[in-house]
Amino acid sequence: MMQAVTQHSAAHFGRAIIMPNLVPPVVTGSQAGAYRERIMAALPEGSTFRPLMTCYLTEDTDPDDLARAHADGIITAVKLYPAGATTNSASGVSDFDKVRPILERMADIGLPMCVHGEVTDPDIDIFDREAVFIDRVLKPIRKKVPDLKVIMEHVTTENAVDYVRDSRSNLAATITTHHLIINRNHILAGGIKPHYYCLPVAKREKHRIALVAAAISGDKRFFLGTDSAPHTDANKFLPCGCAGCFTAPNTMSCLAEVFEVAGALDKLENFTSLAGPRYYGLDPNEDTITLVRGEPFSYPAQVETADGPVTVFDPGFPLHWSVEA
Repeated sequence: MMQAVTQHSAAHFGRAIIMPNLVPPVVTGSQAGAYRERIMAALPEGSTFRPLMTCYLTEDTDPDDLARAHADGIITAVKLYPAGATTNSASGVSDFDKVRPILERMADIGLPMCVHGEVTDPDIDIFDREAVFIDRVLKPIRKKVPDLKVIMEHVTTENAVDYVRDSRSNLAATITTHHLIINRNHILAGGIKPHYYCLPVAKREKHRIALVAAAISGDKRFFLGTDSAPHTDANKFLPCGCAGCFTAPNTMSCLAEVFEVAGALDKLENFTSLAGPRYYGLDPNEDTITLVRGEPFSYPAQVETADGPVTVFDPGFPLHWSVEA
């Protein structure tokens, strides 16, 4: 799978935050380094793509190992998954008090925490899990460890947008390509659309509108995180199908359409290329890409892999913008 899909990220992006929820998960600095080498080996010849690695936070994580990996430039962040929240998250955190000393060490050394922000309590409606996570988990963590730099990844609600805007420091949020385009009707109305099913699940239209407003605002606390997830069609069509949208091939074209419709093409560079690096303390990329508007065109509907086809996200509207070769 890596051999098949890495080229699509490397085609338009200079770097990416790499998620650690493999099987088994990437929980140590050495495992993150080994994963980085596998990614580098899968890149097309001559690619300058840079994978920015993360470690998977568990209740048994060694803070000294994280500190060494961060000091050695192996990891850029640590990822918090509530246990059972998303794909391969069984090893995630159940007792947040147990990881508080780790979070304090991360704050001391300036190591950011990326968060999948959903509770997994079965009594909480799936459409409310992000908002409840903010109140039950994230607010207490940030109150106890105020110097910890946090990125709420792939936010999906007006609640999350407002929470970031109301925070004075050390909080940012990423927004995916697909959450700027689809709402929950796209998944369920007129028949189930498994290729639109993702976690966190898309919400009501008012939440999508709030995400677009945040993305086009120029606010440096909101930036792109594609959460591109290459599940095969066979795994998407299972009775318990996988969550995720594969957006790596056409993200830039989709985003250009969204920003153009909103009259905010001048804000696209900040969202995709400047705000994220700034928050992570990285210099902007020196290389550039050029988007060109022309007649509508189509990306391949699927990417072939050794395990079977992976369907590329369909935005449901024509794409006029392309990345100039």
